[in-house]
Amino acid sequence: MSIYVLRDGVMVDKATGAPMLDQEQAKRVPAIPMVLSFKPYACPITGKEISTLGQHYGNLKKHNCVEANEVGSPTKGEIRNPKFAKKHGLQVSDRYKDEPHKWQERPSNVPE
Repeated sequence: MSIYVLRDGVMVDKATGAPMLDQEQAKRVPAIPMVLSFKPYACPITGKEISTLGQHYGNLKKHNCVEANEVGSPTKGEIRNPKFAKKHGLQVSDRYKDEPHKWQERPSNVPE
């Protein structure tokens, strides 16, 4: 196994003086590990502080919970609400077009 040292600003093999990287490799951006931080939070069930990702996953399992992004959409992405569809320039899915919708228009005096 080679041992590399820094000489004149270049990493070289300690024994031979050969550069660690050839010219093509030296031009590339080095691969760097991505480090994600974990923001501690209080468990909504027990109030105990969760400060690591391992504690987070253990806590989810212990309390039979899942992360919000793992909960599927009940309509599986199909648009059901006509008001939402209109607001976002979409159309109600064919499956829900004939269904009487439950979403009533709010009276004009109720704040949004």
